[in-house]
Amino acid sequence: MDKKEGSILIVDDNQSVLSSLELFLKYKFKEVITVSNPNKLHQLISSKEIDIVLLDMNFSAGINTGNEGIFWLNEILKINPETVVVLITAYGDSELAVKAIKSGAFDFIEKPWNNQKLLGTLHAALELRKSKQKVKILERQKDTLKQNRSKETQMIYHSKEMIEIMRTVSKVAKTDANVLILGENGTGKELIAQKIHELSSRKNELFLSVDLTSLSENLFESELFGHMKGSFTDSKEDRVGKFEAANGGTLFLDEIGNLPYVMQAKLLSVLQNNEITRIGSNTPIPIDIRIVTATNKDLNQLVSENLFREDLIYRINTVKITLPPLRERKDDIIPLTNHYLISFSTKYNKPGLKINNQALEKILSYKWPGNIRELKHTIEKAVILSESNTLTINDFVFDNSIKSNTEIDKPISLEEGEKLIIKNALERNNWNISETAKELKIGRQTLYRKIDSYDI
Repeated sequence: MDKKEGSILIVDDNQSVLSSLELFLKYKFKEVITVSNPNKLHQLISSKEIDIVLLDMNFSAGINTGNEGIFWLNEILKINPETVVVLITAYGDSELAVKAIKSGAFDFIEKPWNNQKLLGTLHAALELRKSKQKVKILERQKDTLKQNRSKETQMIYHSKEMIEIMRTVSKVAKTDANVLILGENGTGKELIAQKIHELSSRKNELFLSVDLTSLSENLFESELFGHMKGSFTDSKEDRVGKFEAANGGTLFLDEIGNLPYVMQAKLLSVLQNNEITRIGSNTPIPIDIRIVTATNKDLNQLVSENLFREDLIYRINTVKITLPPLRERKDDIIPLTNHYLISFSTKYNKPGLKINNQALEKILSYKWPGNIRELKHTIEKAVILSESNTLTINDFVFDNSIKSNTEIDKPISLEEGEKLIIKNALERNNWNISETAKELKIGRQTLYRKIDSYDI
Protein backbone atom coordinates (compact mmCIF):
# COMPACT_ATOMS: atom_id res chain seq x y z
CA MET A 1 0.00 0.00 0.00
CA ASP A 2 1.39 3.41 -0.95
CA LYS A 3 -0.25 5.18 1.99
CA LYS A 4 -1.83 4.30 5.29
CA GLU A 5 -5.50 3.53 4.78
CA GLY A 6 -8.08 1.17 6.19
CA SER A 7 -8.57 -0.32 9.63
CA ILE A 8 -7.59 -3.81 10.72
CA LEU A 9 -8.60 -5.77 13.81
CA ILE A 10 -6.19 -8.54 14.91
CA VAL A 11 -7.67 -11.28 17.10
CA ASP A 12 -5.20 -13.75 18.65
CA ASP A 13 -4.74 -15.21 22.14
CA ASN A 14 -0.95 -15.03 21.82
CA GLN A 15 0.24 -11.64 23.05
CA SER A 16 3.59 -11.90 21.28
CA VAL A 17 1.77 -12.50 17.99
CA LEU A 18 -0.40 -9.44 18.60
CA SER A 19 2.61 -7.26 19.43
CA SER A 20 4.56 -8.46 16.40
CA LEU A 21 1.68 -7.92 13.98
CA GLU A 22 0.81 -4.52 15.44
CA LEU A 23 4.43 -3.35 15.14
CA PHE A 24 4.58 -4.46 11.49
CA LEU A 25 1.15 -3.26 10.37
CA LYS A 26 0.83 0.09 12.17
CA TYR A 27 2.95 1.69 9.44
CA LYS A 28 0.77 0.13 6.72
CA PHE A 29 -2.77 0.75 7.99
CA LYS A 30 -4.49 3.86 9.23
CA GLU A 31 -5.72 2.03 12.33
CA VAL A 32 -4.59 -1.24 13.95
CA ILE A 33 -6.64 -2.70 16.80
CA THR A 34 -5.56 -5.80 18.75
CA VAL A 35 -7.62 -8.01 21.03
CA SER A 36 -6.81 -11.36 22.66
CA ASN A 37 -10.35 -12.36 23.60
CA PRO A 38 -12.74 -13.12 20.69
CA ASN A 39 -15.71 -12.48 22.98
CA LYS A 40 -15.02 -8.77 22.43
CA LEU A 41 -15.63 -9.11 18.70
CA HIS A 42 -19.37 -8.35 18.89
CA GLN A 43 -18.83 -5.00 20.59
CA LEU A 44 -15.91 -3.99 18.37
CA ILE A 45 -17.48 -4.94 15.01
CA SER A 46 -20.79 -3.30 15.97
CA SER A 47 -19.31 -0.03 17.25
CA LYS A 48 -16.37 0.62 14.90
CA GLU A 49 -15.80 0.72 11.15
CA ILE A 50 -13.53 -2.32 10.70
CA ASP A 51 -12.31 -3.10 7.18
CA ILE A 52 -10.33 -6.31 7.80
CA VAL A 53 -10.28 -8.84 10.63
CA LEU A 54 -7.11 -10.95 10.95
CA LEU A 55 -8.50 -13.83 12.98
CA ASP A 56 -6.71 -16.71 14.73
CA MET A 57 -8.40 -20.08 14.29
CA ASN A 58 -7.69 -21.58 17.70
CA PHE A 59 -8.12 -19.97 21.12
CA SER A 60 -8.40 -22.87 23.57
CA ALA A 61 -5.21 -24.60 24.76
CA GLY A 62 -4.65 -27.97 23.16
CA ILE A 63 -7.33 -27.50 20.49
CA ASN A 64 -6.23 -27.13 16.88
CA THR A 65 -9.33 -28.10 14.89
CA GLY A 66 -9.94 -24.56 13.69
CA ASN A 67 -13.62 -24.81 14.62
CA GLU A 68 -13.32 -21.80 16.93
CA GLY A 69 -12.06 -19.69 14.07
CA ILE A 70 -14.90 -20.87 11.82
CA PHE A 71 -17.39 -20.05 14.58
CA TRP A 72 -16.09 -16.52 15.08
CA LEU A 73 -15.84 -16.02 11.31
CA ASN A 74 -19.56 -16.72 11.03
CA GLU A 75 -20.32 -14.38 13.94
CA ILE A 76 -18.36 -11.53 12.33
CA LEU A 77 -20.17 -11.94 9.01
CA LYS A 78 -23.53 -12.01 10.79
CA ILE A 79 -22.78 -8.60 12.32
CA ASN A 80 -21.35 -7.05 9.16
CA PRO A 81 -21.29 -9.06 5.90
CA GLU A 82 -19.04 -6.44 4.27
CA THR A 83 -16.19 -7.10 6.72
CA VAL A 84 -13.33 -9.05 5.10
CA VAL A 85 -11.85 -11.81 7.27
CA VAL A 86 -8.39 -13.35 6.86
CA LEU A 87 -7.73 -16.43 9.02
CA ILE A 88 -4.34 -17.21 10.55
CA THR A 89 -3.17 -20.39 12.24
CA ALA A 90 -0.04 -22.30 13.19
CA TYR A 91 -1.42 -25.49 11.72
CA GLY A 92 -1.23 -25.87 7.95
CA ASP A 93 -4.22 -27.89 6.80
CA SER A 94 -5.52 -27.60 3.22
CA GLU A 95 -8.87 -29.17 4.15
CA LEU A 96 -9.30 -26.62 6.93
CA ALA A 97 -8.36 -23.82 4.55
CA VAL A 98 -11.01 -24.93 2.06
CA LYS A 99 -13.59 -25.10 4.85
CA ALA A 100 -12.68 -21.57 5.96
CA ILE A 101 -12.95 -20.15 2.44
CA LYS A 102 -16.33 -21.84 1.94
CA SER A 103 -17.51 -20.30 5.21
CA GLY A 104 -16.75 -16.82 3.88
CA ALA A 105 -13.09 -16.14 4.73
CA PHE A 106 -11.14 -14.13 2.18
CA ASP A 107 -7.87 -16.04 2.61
CA PHE A 108 -5.82 -18.25 4.91
CA ILE A 109 -2.36 -17.40 6.36
CA GLU A 110 -0.04 -19.85 8.13
CA LYS A 111 2.23 -19.08 11.07
CA PRO A 112 5.03 -18.20 10.93
CA TRP A 113 4.05 -15.79 8.21
CA ASN A 114 6.05 -14.15 5.49
CA ASN A 115 5.71 -10.36 5.91
CA GLN A 116 5.46 -9.57 2.21
CA LYS A 117 2.97 -12.37 1.56
CA LEU A 118 0.90 -11.25 4.56
CA LEU A 119 0.94 -7.65 3.39
CA GLY A 120 -0.04 -8.66 -0.15
CA THR A 121 -2.97 -10.67 1.19
CA LEU A 122 -4.14 -7.81 3.42
CA HIS A 123 -3.80 -5.32 0.59
CA ALA A 124 -6.00 -7.51 -1.63
CA ALA A 125 -8.45 -7.90 1.27
CA LEU A 126 -8.70 -4.12 1.63
CA GLU A 127 -9.46 -3.74 -2.08
CA LEU A 128 -12.25 -6.30 -1.72
CA ARG A 129 -13.62 -4.39 1.26
CA LYS A 130 -13.68 -1.18 -0.81
CA SER A 131 -15.50 -2.98 -3.62
CA LYS A 132 -18.09 -4.33 -1.19
CA GLN A 133 -18.66 -0.84 0.19
CA LYS A 134 -19.10 0.58 -3.31
CA VAL A 135 -21.62 -2.12 -4.19
CA LYS A 136 -23.51 -1.40 -0.98
CA ILE A 137 -23.53 2.35 -1.70
CA LEU A 138 -24.69 1.74 -5.28
CA GLU A 139 -27.47 -0.57 -4.07
CA ARG A 140 -28.52 2.04 -1.52
CA GLN A 141 -28.56 4.70 -4.25
CA LYS A 142 -30.63 2.42 -6.48
CA ASP A 143 -33.10 1.77 -3.66
CA THR A 144 -33.36 5.50 -3.00
CA LEU A 145 -33.92 6.27 -6.67
CA LYS A 146 -36.53 3.51 -6.95
CA GLN A 147 -38.34 4.92 -3.93
CA ASN A 148 -38.19 8.41 -5.41
CA ARG A 149 -39.71 7.04 -8.63
CA SER A 150 -42.28 4.89 -6.83
CA LYS A 151 -44.96 7.59 -7.11
CA GLU A 152 -46.55 7.67 -10.51
CA THR A 153 -45.62 10.69 -12.60
CA GLN A 154 -48.66 12.97 -12.69
CA MET A 155 -49.52 14.21 -16.14
CA ILE A 156 -52.04 17.08 -16.34
CA TYR A 157 -53.63 17.42 -19.77
CA HIS A 158 -57.03 17.94 -21.39
CA SER A 159 -56.05 19.04 -24.89
CA LYS A 160 -56.58 16.78 -27.88
CA GLU A 161 -52.89 17.28 -28.79
CA MET A 162 -51.69 15.78 -25.50
CA ILE A 163 -54.33 13.02 -25.52
CA GLU A 164 -52.94 11.85 -28.85
CA ILE A 165 -49.34 12.09 -27.61
CA MET A 166 -50.16 10.02 -24.52
CA ARG A 167 -51.70 7.35 -26.76
CA THR A 168 -48.34 7.15 -28.53
CA VAL A 169 -46.49 7.05 -25.20
CA SER A 170 -48.64 4.16 -24.05
CA LYS A 171 -47.91 2.19 -27.22
CA VAL A 172 -44.16 2.80 -27.38
CA ALA A 173 -43.62 2.23 -23.65
CA LYS A 174 -44.44 -1.47 -24.01
CA THR A 175 -41.46 -1.93 -26.35
CA ASP A 176 -37.74 -1.34 -25.90
CA ALA A 177 -37.61 1.07 -28.84
CA ASN A 178 -35.39 4.12 -28.38
CA VAL A 179 -37.43 7.33 -28.23
CA LEU A 180 -36.52 10.87 -29.25
CA ILE A 181 -38.60 13.62 -27.62
CA LEU A 182 -38.64 17.02 -29.30
CA GLY A 183 -40.02 20.28 -27.96
CA GLU A 184 -39.24 23.72 -26.62
CA ASN A 185 -37.72 24.19 -23.18
CA GLY A 186 -40.26 23.71 -20.42
CA THR A 187 -42.75 21.59 -22.37
CA GLY A 188 -42.29 18.53 -20.12
CA LYS A 189 -39.90 16.31 -22.08
CA GLU A 190 -38.46 14.66 -18.96
CA LEU A 191 -41.97 13.95 -17.63
CA ILE A 192 -42.77 12.13 -20.86
CA ALA A 193 -39.54 10.12 -20.54
CA GLN A 194 -40.47 9.17 -16.97
CA LYS A 195 -43.94 8.14 -18.10
CA ILE A 196 -42.47 5.91 -20.80
CA HIS A 197 -40.35 4.22 -18.13
CA GLU A 198 -43.28 3.82 -15.71
CA LEU A 199 -45.43 2.14 -18.37
CA SER A 200 -42.63 -0.18 -19.50
CA SER A 201 -41.50 -3.62 -18.33
CA ARG A 202 -38.50 -1.85 -16.76
CA LYS A 203 -40.64 0.13 -14.33
CA ASN A 204 -39.17 -1.62 -11.27
CA GLU A 205 -35.62 -0.70 -12.31
CA LEU A 206 -33.86 2.66 -12.37
CA PHE A 207 -34.76 5.73 -14.39
CA LEU A 208 -31.64 7.91 -14.59
CA SER A 209 -31.60 11.37 -16.13
CA VAL A 210 -28.45 13.01 -17.50
CA ASP A 211 -28.28 16.62 -18.70
CA LEU A 212 -25.64 16.41 -21.43
CA THR A 213 -25.11 20.18 -21.44
CA SER A 214 -23.69 19.89 -17.91
CA LEU A 215 -20.89 17.52 -18.99
CA SER A 216 -17.62 18.92 -20.29
CA GLU A 217 -15.76 16.91 -22.91
CA ASN A 218 -13.14 15.71 -20.42
CA LEU A 219 -15.85 14.47 -18.01
CA PHE A 220 -18.21 12.98 -20.59
CA GLU A 221 -16.72 9.47 -20.74
CA SER A 222 -16.12 9.26 -17.00
CA GLU A 223 -19.67 10.31 -16.11
CA LEU A 224 -21.39 8.08 -18.65
CA PHE A 225 -19.07 5.09 -18.88
CA GLY A 226 -17.14 5.19 -15.57
CA HIS A 227 -13.41 4.88 -14.92
CA MET A 228 -10.83 2.80 -13.11
CA LYS A 229 -8.66 4.03 -10.25
CA GLY A 230 -5.52 5.76 -11.53
CA SER A 231 -6.77 6.03 -15.13
CA PHE A 232 -6.25 9.81 -15.08
CA THR A 233 -5.28 12.59 -12.69
CA ASP A 234 -7.42 12.63 -9.52
CA SER A 235 -9.10 9.30 -10.35
CA LYS A 236 -8.53 7.98 -6.83
CA GLU A 237 -11.09 5.19 -6.99
CA ASP A 238 -13.13 3.14 -9.43
CA ARG A 239 -16.30 4.82 -10.58
CA VAL A 240 -19.51 3.39 -12.02
CA GLY A 241 -20.85 5.42 -14.95
CA LYS A 242 -24.48 6.28 -15.64
CA PHE A 243 -24.88 3.56 -18.30
CA GLU A 244 -23.71 0.88 -15.89
CA ALA A 245 -25.77 2.27 -13.01
CA ALA A 246 -28.93 2.28 -15.14
CA ASN A 247 -28.40 -1.29 -16.32
CA GLY A 248 -31.78 -2.99 -16.59
CA GLY A 249 -33.61 0.34 -16.51
CA THR A 250 -34.00 3.51 -18.58
CA LEU A 251 -31.41 6.20 -19.28
CA PHE A 252 -32.73 9.63 -20.27
CA LEU A 253 -30.20 11.75 -22.16
CA ASP A 254 -31.51 15.31 -22.12
CA GLU A 255 -30.33 18.04 -24.52
CA ILE A 256 -28.67 15.56 -26.86
CA GLY A 257 -28.56 18.27 -29.52
CA ASN A 258 -25.81 19.96 -27.49
CA LEU A 259 -23.59 16.88 -27.42
CA PRO A 260 -20.12 17.72 -28.89
CA TYR A 261 -19.53 16.04 -32.24
CA VAL A 262 -16.47 14.12 -31.04
CA MET A 263 -18.53 12.55 -28.25
CA GLN A 264 -21.33 11.47 -30.58
CA ALA A 265 -19.17 8.70 -32.10
CA LYS A 266 -18.49 7.24 -28.64
CA LEU A 267 -22.17 7.30 -27.75
CA LEU A 268 -23.06 5.71 -31.09
CA SER A 269 -20.57 2.89 -30.46
CA VAL A 270 -22.13 2.13 -27.08
CA LEU A 271 -25.65 2.08 -28.53
CA GLN A 272 -24.60 -0.19 -31.39
CA ASN A 273 -22.65 -2.70 -29.29
CA ASN A 274 -24.73 -2.59 -26.08
CA GLU A 275 -21.57 -2.48 -24.00
CA ILE A 276 -19.36 0.10 -22.33
CA THR A 277 -15.71 0.11 -21.33
CA ARG A 278 -14.60 2.12 -18.36
CA ILE A 279 -11.71 4.56 -18.83
CA GLY A 280 -8.50 2.74 -17.92
CA SER A 281 -9.96 -0.71 -18.58
CA ASN A 282 -9.89 -3.07 -21.55
CA THR A 283 -12.80 -5.17 -20.32
CA PRO A 284 -16.15 -4.48 -22.02
CA ILE A 285 -19.19 -4.47 -19.71
CA PRO A 286 -22.48 -5.56 -21.33
CA ILE A 287 -25.44 -3.27 -20.70
CA ASP A 288 -29.18 -3.70 -21.09
CA ILE A 289 -30.87 -0.31 -20.99
CA ARG A 290 -33.59 1.63 -22.76
CA ILE A 291 -32.45 4.97 -24.20
CA VAL A 292 -34.75 8.00 -24.28
CA THR A 293 -33.29 11.26 -25.60
CA ALA A 294 -34.61 14.81 -25.87
CA THR A 295 -33.70 18.12 -27.44
CA ASN A 296 -35.17 21.50 -28.32
CA LYS A 297 -33.00 21.74 -31.42
CA ASP A 298 -33.61 20.77 -35.05
CA LEU A 299 -31.31 17.75 -35.41
CA ASN A 300 -31.70 17.60 -39.19
CA GLN A 301 -30.54 21.20 -39.41
CA LEU A 302 -27.56 20.31 -37.21
CA VAL A 303 -26.76 17.42 -39.57
CA SER A 304 -26.75 19.79 -42.55
CA GLU A 305 -24.33 22.02 -40.63
CA ASN A 306 -22.09 19.02 -39.80
CA LEU A 307 -22.80 19.44 -36.10
CA PHE A 308 -24.65 16.17 -35.56
CA ARG A 309 -24.13 12.65 -36.89
CA GLU A 310 -26.92 11.40 -39.13
CA ASP A 311 -26.27 7.77 -38.11
CA LEU A 312 -26.75 8.72 -34.45
CA ILE A 313 -30.17 10.21 -35.29
CA TYR A 314 -31.22 6.86 -36.79
CA ARG A 315 -30.04 5.06 -33.65
CA ILE A 316 -31.95 7.27 -31.17
CA ASN A 317 -34.98 8.04 -33.35
CA THR A 318 -36.86 4.73 -33.58
CA VAL A 319 -39.93 6.63 -32.39
CA LYS A 320 -40.20 10.44 -32.33
CA ILE A 321 -42.55 12.35 -30.06
CA THR A 322 -42.96 16.11 -30.57
CA LEU A 323 -44.42 18.08 -27.67
CA PRO A 324 -46.35 21.23 -28.64
CA PRO A 325 -45.65 24.49 -26.77
CA LEU A 326 -48.18 25.50 -24.14
CA ARG A 327 -49.56 28.29 -26.36
CA GLU A 328 -50.68 25.59 -28.83
CA ARG A 329 -52.44 23.50 -26.18
CA LYS A 330 -54.52 26.17 -24.45
CA ASP A 331 -57.01 23.62 -23.14
CA ASP A 332 -54.28 22.51 -20.72
CA ILE A 333 -53.48 25.96 -19.28
CA ILE A 334 -56.34 26.21 -16.76
CA PRO A 335 -56.08 22.59 -15.54
CA LEU A 336 -52.32 23.07 -15.05
CA THR A 337 -52.94 26.37 -13.27
CA ASN A 338 -55.38 24.77 -10.87
CA HIS A 339 -53.02 21.86 -10.25
CA TYR A 340 -50.11 24.15 -9.34
CA LEU A 341 -52.37 26.39 -7.28
CA ILE A 342 -53.41 23.42 -5.09
CA SER A 343 -49.85 22.14 -4.91
CA PHE A 344 -48.26 25.42 -3.86
CA SER A 345 -51.14 26.42 -1.58
CA THR A 346 -50.46 23.21 0.34
CA LYS A 347 -46.69 23.68 0.25
CA TYR A 348 -46.82 27.24 1.59
CA ASN A 349 -49.67 26.59 4.04
CA LYS A 350 -52.24 28.80 2.32
CA PRO A 351 -55.29 26.53 2.13
CA GLY A 352 -58.35 27.61 0.21
CA LEU A 353 -56.46 30.00 -2.09
CA LYS A 354 -58.35 30.74 -5.32
CA ILE A 355 -57.86 32.62 -8.60
CA ASN A 356 -60.58 34.96 -9.85
CA ASN A 357 -61.90 34.86 -13.41
CA GLN A 358 -60.09 38.00 -14.59
CA ALA A 359 -56.74 36.52 -13.50
CA LEU A 360 -57.58 33.25 -15.27
CA GLU A 361 -58.39 35.19 -18.46
CA LYS A 362 -55.04 36.91 -18.26
CA ILE A 363 -53.26 33.59 -17.72
CA LEU A 364 -55.13 32.05 -20.64
CA SER A 365 -54.27 34.94 -22.99
CA TYR A 366 -50.54 35.01 -22.26
CA LYS A 367 -48.24 33.27 -24.78
CA TRP A 368 -46.08 31.47 -22.17
CA PRO A 369 -42.75 31.50 -24.00
CA GLY A 370 -41.29 29.49 -21.09
CA ASN A 371 -44.12 26.95 -21.39
CA ILE A 372 -45.18 24.79 -18.42
CA ARG A 373 -42.03 25.62 -16.46
CA GLU A 374 -42.82 29.35 -16.67
CA LEU A 375 -46.45 28.74 -15.71
CA LYS A 376 -45.38 26.70 -12.69
CA HIS A 377 -42.95 29.35 -11.46
CA THR A 378 -45.50 32.11 -12.08
CA ILE A 379 -48.14 30.36 -9.95
CA GLU A 380 -45.62 29.62 -7.22
CA LYS A 381 -44.51 33.26 -7.08
CA ALA A 382 -48.13 34.49 -6.96
CA VAL A 383 -48.94 32.08 -4.12
CA ILE A 384 -45.88 33.11 -2.12
CA LEU A 385 -46.59 36.85 -2.46
CA SER A 386 -50.35 36.68 -2.06
CA GLU A 387 -51.89 38.64 0.81
CA SER A 388 -55.52 37.54 0.43
CA ASN A 389 -57.48 34.35 -0.21
CA THR A 390 -57.97 35.20 -3.88
CA LEU A 391 -55.32 35.78 -6.54
CA THR A 392 -56.30 38.66 -8.82
CA ILE A 393 -55.08 40.02 -12.11
CA ASN A 394 -52.57 42.19 -10.26
CA ASP A 395 -50.84 39.11 -8.82
CA PHE A 396 -49.66 38.10 -12.30
CA VAL A 397 -47.19 40.36 -14.08
CA PHE A 398 -45.67 39.19 -17.36
CA ASP A 399 -42.78 40.64 -19.31
CA ASN A 400 -44.30 41.12 -22.74
CA SER A 401 -41.69 43.58 -23.97
CA ILE A 402 -44.43 45.51 -25.79
CA LYS A 403 -43.42 48.67 -27.58
CA SER A 404 -45.68 51.71 -27.59
CA ASN A 405 -46.69 53.72 -30.68
CA THR A 406 -44.03 56.33 -29.95
CA GLU A 407 -41.35 53.70 -30.42
CA ILE A 408 -42.45 52.92 -33.98
CA ASP A 409 -40.22 54.79 -36.39
CA LYS A 410 -41.02 53.00 -39.62
CA PRO A 411 -44.15 52.51 -41.80
CA ILE A 412 -46.35 49.58 -40.80
CA SER A 413 -49.16 47.68 -42.51
CA LEU A 414 -52.82 47.80 -41.43
CA GLU A 415 -52.45 44.28 -40.01
CA GLU A 416 -49.32 45.24 -38.03
CA GLY A 417 -51.07 48.34 -36.76
CA GLU A 418 -54.09 46.36 -35.54
CA LYS A 419 -51.79 43.90 -33.79
CA LEU A 420 -49.98 46.75 -32.04
CA ILE A 421 -53.27 48.41 -31.01
CA ILE A 422 -54.50 45.14 -29.48
CA LYS A 423 -51.20 44.59 -27.65
CA ASN A 424 -51.26 48.09 -26.18
CA ALA A 425 -54.90 47.77 -25.14
CA LEU A 426 -54.23 44.44 -23.43
CA GLU A 427 -51.30 45.97 -21.58
CA ARG A 428 -53.31 49.00 -20.45
CA ASN A 429 -56.05 46.73 -19.11
CA ASN A 430 -53.65 44.28 -17.41
CA TRP A 431 -54.70 41.59 -19.90
CA ASN A 432 -58.31 41.74 -18.79
CA ILE A 433 -60.09 40.36 -21.87
CA SER A 434 -63.49 41.86 -21.04
CA GLU A 435 -62.16 45.38 -20.41
CA THR A 436 -59.91 45.21 -23.49
CA ALA A 437 -62.83 44.10 -25.66
CA LYS A 438 -64.94 47.01 -24.33
CA GLU A 439 -62.17 49.52 -25.06
CA LEU A 440 -61.73 48.18 -28.60
CA LYS A 441 -65.52 47.93 -29.06
CA ILE A 442 -65.37 44.30 -30.19
CA GLY A 443 -66.70 41.07 -28.70
CA ARG A 444 -64.61 38.87 -26.46
CA GLN A 445 -64.65 35.96 -28.94
CA THR A 446 -63.49 38.32 -31.71
CA LEU A 447 -60.65 39.47 -29.45
CA TYR A 448 -59.66 35.85 -28.69
CA ARG A 449 -59.56 35.08 -32.43
CA LYS A 450 -57.38 38.11 -33.15
CA ILE A 451 -55.00 37.19 -30.29
CA ASP A 452 -54.66 33.73 -31.80
CA SER A 453 -54.37 35.05 -35.34
CA TYR A 454 -51.65 37.57 -34.46
CA ASP A 455 -49.93 35.12 -32.03
CA ILE A 456 -50.02 37.74 -29.29
